[in-house]
Amino acid sequence: MTGAQTGNAAIRVLLAEDQSMVREALAALLGLEDDIEVVEQVARGDEVVAAALRTPVDVALLDIEMPGMTGLDAAGLLRRQVPGLKVVILTTFGRPGYLRRAMESGADAFLVKDAPAAQLADAVRRVLRGERVIDPMLAAAALAEGANPLTDRERAVLAASADGSTNAELAKALHLSPGTVRNYLSTAIQKTGARNRAEAVRIARDKGWL
Repeated sequence: MTGAQTGNAAIRVLLAEDQSMVREALAALLGLEDDIEVVEQVARGDEVVAAALRTPVDVALLDIEMPGMTGLDAAGLLRRQVPGLKVVILTTFGRPGYLRRAMESGADAFLVKDAPAAQLADAVRRVLRGERVIDPMLAAAALAEGANPLTDRERAVLAASADGSTNAELAKALHLSPGTVRNYLSTAIQKTGARNRAEAVRIARDKGWL
């Protein structure tokens, strides 16, 4: 259940960020705003939904890269389990692929962390009014980059291979045949224009496809 933000009531915010110094700084900056109150803070992506269900909030500010679950996956869960809650994605890395995935997850805003505090506070207010807020430079880059060429399965297999697991190990972990794993990896390598799987992982991560 989301908070009822009406009249002069403060906008209630859930802040999810794994780096404590960054989280505390963001909370302090937002706390300076007369109409915004950070009422919940978590350091893991898999704690986001529970926090939103535990405490009525109006807006969730989610970092992308967190332990337990990414902010993008958490945003998708919030959409299903806490409908009506507005979601703002924050990231250190302004990768076009991240923006596309954020929008697909149902996020209402996408901003980089080095944006001015006033811009973040303004985004919180605007999403609550029903607006969608996107960093204009990222929007332009996403359009120029094009869509993520990897399918969900190719992305999953490529991401799982990042630790150097063999095809047999990947097949066991993902409940696929070694041949199927090999085919997915081969296709992913071709689509990224890489020479090998390690380079494919790097390219896909740089573009925000993983």
